Amino acid sequence: MQKKISIIIPTLNEADQVERQLAKLQTLRKNGHEVILVDGGSIDGTVSLVISLCDQVYESQRSRSIQMNYGARKATGKCYVFLHADTILPDDIIQFLLKINNIEEKWGRFDISLSGRHWLFRVIESFINCRSSFTGIVTGDQVIFIGEELFSRVGGYPEIALMEDIAISSLLIKFSKPIRTRKKVISSSRRWEKNGIFKTIITMWILRLLYFFDYDINKIARYYGK
Repeated sequence: MQKKISIIIPTLNEADQVERQLAKLQTLRKNGHEVILVDGGSIDGTVSLVISLCDQVYESQRSRSIQMNYGARKATGKCYVFLHADTILPDDIIQFLLKINNIEEKWGRFDISLSGRHWLFRVIESFINCRSSFTGIVTGDQVIFIGEELFSRVGGYPEIALMEDIAISSLLIKFSKPIRTRKKVISSSRRWEKNGIFKTIITMWILRLLYFFDYDINKIARYYGK
């Protein structure tokens, strides 16, 4: 009997993205895997759009880390795939994951491709992929997958207001390096396009430096929100 994979999606006001995302996951559901969506209080009708497209839909406190931990507690799979609502998985993701020996005790990520056509996005995505290979630190838009046993061992995502992906990477890397697959996920470049490419790069580096130097995470989150 093949192992079940649980895809966990945290959402907040993603009505314009989530249906397209979930439509691509229906074949996985038909093959016995599960899709769990945890909403953080959307006011745009996200929840009503997804009921028939998921195996389980929940509402929780607004916080990506809290939402993902909630979804993991409800999951029945041997591996958890934490997927952003604006990121598209490769078609053969399940085949890849099921080939990993002892996947319950492993973790990893995918290479990323940004959806925008500007040449700078090719530079940015290459840098993100190389950075993760060198440091072992993974960001959520690279789609983190974590085996059930390993996730339990590290206690899940640290429930902080921001940087939860970097925080859990720091915990997981103490057990093993992340598995890298060059199969690419396609992540939306909408944030870069809306706020400006260079402004977004500078902002994210400032936030990560503040986090690295142990600045108050709630203040960092408020700055990010602005």
